[in-house]
Amino acid sequence: MAENYCKSYYAATANPVEPFGRLAGSLDVDVAIIGGGFTGVATALELAEKGLSVALLETNRIGWGASSRNGGQITGSLSGDQAMLKQFRRVLGAGAEDFVWNLRWRGHDIIRRRVEKYAIRCDLKSGHMHAAFKPSHIPELEGMYKAAVAHGMGDEVEMVYGSAVRDVVGTDLYAAGLINRRNMHVHSLNLCLGEANAARSLGARIFEDSRVNEIRYGKRVELITDGGSVRADKVLIAGNASHRLARGKLSGLLFPATLGIVTTEPLSDEVAHALNPRDLAVYDTRFVLDYYRLTADRRLLFGSGTNYTGRESSDVAETLRPAIEKTFPQLKGIRIDFAWQGQDGISINRIPQLGRVTENVFYAQGYSGHGVATSHIVGEIMAAAMTGDPRDFDVFASAHQWRLPIGRFLGNQALALAMWFFQQREKLSA
Repeated sequence: MAENYCKSYYAATANPVEPFGRLAGSLDVDVAIIGGGFTGVATALELAEKGLSVALLETNRIGWGASSRNGGQITGSLSGDQAMLKQFRRVLGAGAEDFVWNLRWRGHDIIRRRVEKYAIRCDLKSGHMHAAFKPSHIPELEGMYKAAVAHGMGDEVEMVYGSAVRDVVGTDLYAAGLINRRNMHVHSLNLCLGEANAARSLGARIFEDSRVNEIRYGKRVELITDGGSVRADKVLIAGNASHRLARGKLSGLLFPATLGIVTTEPLSDEVAHALNPRDLAVYDTRFVLDYYRLTADRRLLFGSGTNYTGRESSDVAETLRPAIEKTFPQLKGIRIDFAWQGQDGISINRIPQLGRVTENVFYAQGYSGHGVATSHIVGEIMAAAMTGDPRDFDVFASAHQWRLPIGRFLGNQALALAMWFFQQREKLSA
């Protein structure tokens, strides 16, 4: 039985869409996709636009997992950028620098085009600030600023320092900030539902409450659910942290990190403007960071304290309240209307994992906290690979991925220990 959406702000304000049915009977298609989050939906839409027959099978609801539980930020950050450069140089040589730089913004362009082309109502807005939590973090932001200017983005980026940060966001917490007007923020679930609806309008068959219990490999692959089956020339496994299929090939590669997010009661126009006069999305420079923005109805949406053990908090609202009140003391005692948790898929080297289980069964996963933009890039890459252009896919597939042969629980403990070490080292810096 499918689980409904968690009790999030996104679910409470989702646009109404015609229901997606449950698979019943047998179906033959060009491509079958397992997973109805951003990766699966974006790939389905790409393939439908190319004229292929597509079936997408989701265990719960479209966008049920991390795609409807995130902070809604679309940024050019790549947590594995240095690892990507090192790995991709083996394939691309000097071209790796441009390839990785363009990855930063490729998802933005895809999302903007989709929202405009299909008139998706998802509160898409431009503007973001990367905030230096300590003075020692400022050179990192200045390096990003210089790189953006060198790549022709001088009119889209701005550095602010000291008291000038207070004019951008209503807190004394930060030493500096890098403002980026190309970055965006969005109502994540409405974006995912809108893209699923667009794919359906082009002929894609999308099914909810249709868990895939078995993959039968062969020249044509068959996916077995409780209600029926789908036969396809090619298959994409796009379950990210939630999938449990093809474990022989994929076990030990990906570990779930638990994120917690809240939204407050609606703020007055005066308070909302005082907190965030430019309506920016914000995150800071710490290893385990805070991230926040205003929603369309002037609530503060605030996430913090990603838990790398994979365990959930017993009370998300009270866990995050101290971080909110430290950032914005004027919100002390604010009512929290929505609180929820979700899981990111974390790869050890932070490079997204694209590959094959067999010649005609592909997988894509592991966005390590940057999934809104990256999943759309991956959707474009996977659709191209499955229709005869594997160039970008081959770059990612060539990357060495670390595998921990100790199971998810112990792997998460190892990941949490490593993050604790980096946090302690960070606390000792100026």
